[in-house]
Amino acid sequence: MALNKDEIAKLIPHSGAMCLLDGVEEWDAKQIRCFSRSHHDVDNPLRAGGQLAALCGIEYAAQAMAVHGGLAGHIGSRPRAGYLVSLRDVVCRQSRLDTLDGDLIVEAAQLMGDQSRVIYQFTLRMGAVEVLSGRAAVVLDASVTDIRQEKQKGELR
Repeated sequence: MALNKDEIAKLIPHSGAMCLLDGVEEWDAKQIRCFSRSHHDVDNPLRAGGQLAALCGIEYAAQAMAVHGGLAGHIGSRPRAGYLVSLRDVVCRQSRLDTLDGDLIVEAAQLMGDQSRVIYQFTLRMGAVEVLSGRAAVVLDASVTDIRQEKQKGELR
């Protein structure tokens, strides 16, 4: 099942230029593969000093996770706020995204999760070349107080 940018925007809390993904190539209950061309856009809202750092790919991955949550039914019909609470094993193999030719492929696979939190493995590629990878933990629709309490209990790392 493929989705376009307008359909993606209905599934995530981002809109306009901040909706970074251009399409979903495929997805199932546990994973998603998206693509983007927005890294070429000189008006990309993540650019700083005219450049788009490769670590901004984490936001691309987070949006793919949010789209997956919407499609797989993890977040219900209304986009919920998700708070990125942890990144692990992040490996960045390029310094910039804006210098890469072609479509950026964004893949995310859910490792575990429930209605309040999820953990994903993510990879950004340009063709067969890996640009960025890692794991992300996201708490869904939680207040900052809830997150602090969980950190103090040692439930989030």
